[in-house]
Amino acid sequence: MIVWAFRKRQGIYHEQLRAFSCSGRARYFEGQHQMQADSDTEYTVVMDAAAMQATIRSMALAIAADNPELDSLALLGILRRGKPLADRLAALIGEFTGHRPPVGVLSTTMYRDDLRAGSGDVMARMGETHFDFPIDNRTVLLVDDVLAAGRTIRAAMDEVMDYGRPERIQLACLVDRGGRELPIQADYLGYALGTAPGEWVFVRLQETDGEDVVLVKSAAEPPEPEGE
Repeated sequence: MIVWAFRKRQGIYHEQLRAFSCSGRARYFEGQHQMQADSDTEYTVVMDAAAMQATIRSMALAIAADNPELDSLALLGILRRGKPLADRLAALIGEFTGHRPPVGVLSTTMYRDDLRAGSGDVMARMGETHFDFPIDNRTVLLVDDVLAAGRTIRAAMDEVMDYGRPERIQLACLVDRGGRELPIQADYLGYALGTAPGEWVFVRLQETDGEDVVLVKSAAEPPEPEGE
């Protein structure tokens, strides 16, 4: 049974965790997708498809309520999974208000301070920055799937400022897994999740992965990095 609790800003929805313990080999099934792991690995479903849909819908409602001048609102999704999330939010805002804000995409890779410092563990994001609207004097809403150290968001803000001078910058994230290294917080947050050492968050979306689910992986070895 899933237990829901509405929480403003700190997390739109809280879902009772459903853990899949491992015996021998662990398998997580969702549609045709299968994830396999060794016996010391555990996957926890933090958010299923229905929970994600409801969460994104609530986030879109909050964004529309906080931005009455929708003509000045523009969304920039951070690659890779921030872009489909931004598209979903924009579509829902259009459904609620009759005005769909424009959506663009940010890569951010070349703006990360850890990349400039010579770190080799930052993977290049697939795709390039692209938007065909001015950002001067607009409200720019950055959208990403997971908020962690905060370095990706800082890089995104640096990149935005190179293209113009927005009136303000907001941030919407589906999951906050903690581990902040910079003083950055989301204005619109779907789910706040405190992860322990040895735990990693995976957001999977229909547009990029063929399913909607948020997983926490507990394992002895870290997965391949995807940016932040």
